[in-house]
Amino acid sequence: MATIWITGARGFIGRHLAKHLAGAGHRVAGVGHGIWPEADAWRWGVTDWLNADVDAASLTQLAATSGAPACVYHLAGGSSVGASLAAPLEDFRRTAASSAELLEWTRSNAPSAAVVAVSSAAVYGEGHSGPIDEDAATRPFSPYGFNKYAMEQLFRCYAQSFGCRIAIVRLFSIYGNGLTKQLLWDLCTRFEDNAGELLLAGSGEELRDWLHVDDVAVLLEKASARASPDVALVNGGRGTGLAVRSIVELVRAAWSDAPRVSFSGSRRPGDPFSLVAATRRLDQWGFRPAVAPERGIADYVAWFRNRRSEGA
Repeated sequence: MATIWITGARGFIGRHLAKHLAGAGHRVAGVGHGIWPEADAWRWGVTDWLNADVDAASLTQLAATSGAPACVYHLAGGSSVGASLAAPLEDFRRTAASSAELLEWTRSNAPSAAVVAVSSAAVYGEGHSGPIDEDAATRPFSPYGFNKYAMEQLFRCYAQSFGCRIAIVRLFSIYGNGLTKQLLWDLCTRFEDNAGELLLAGSGEELRDWLHVDDVAVLLEKASARASPDVALVNGGRGTGLAVRSIVELVRAAWSDAPRVSFSGSRRPGDPFSLVAATRRLDQWGFRPAVAPERGIADYVAWFRNRRSEGA
């Protein structure tokens, strides 16, 4: 059994990753924002939770209760383009500054630990046609994307300068039960609250690569085994682009009595037209997604309707 830390463990991906790792027999500790009742944290596999910023003091405190980590998954940071546009400095602090604090603490106190940095396809930016390889040009054009790229560069710096064992996973569009923001949540909320036709931004033809959170947990665990001073870098996607319009129709089909949806044609700031992962490196790692979008989205709709009916 290894001691594993997750920054941002209380978040959507963090919870699912913690549950996956605890199910494999590891002790999971976490640090991040929010009060998390012990019983609920334990239900997700987190035995030690610290409500605090990711900085030297909190990491030292976490080590005192859980022990030094054999592996750290860094999920803390900014979570959306929109939030980064509204508060770019806060997004920088949450993403880049927290990464610097974690790297410096790890270098000094757990130098042999594997560190997995969870980044985003937003670093690729606009102008890519078809699947994007990990070696493709990075052209972020939102504070969120720039800050994720700055985070990646910090991790590369510590790997090259100090021999830290690093892996970077650039996640594409992640979804699954428990996600309470972004397209699926917004659609289901509006379906429930509005019987008329819904109008969404964009053309509906925008392409995204959807990966279920259960598959993300498996991929992140694989990444930890690849962490090295050479920095293992991999995309986190299925390699298949789905138009937003197609996603909407999958939600409507699972909802059964959903209203019609149309698109305004307007483009949202900081939102690339196409973000689809090339999977050559994923294939080399032996990663095969298990949850198809059709099944995952139907499960999500069922989770949402059950959650709302119970008054959650």
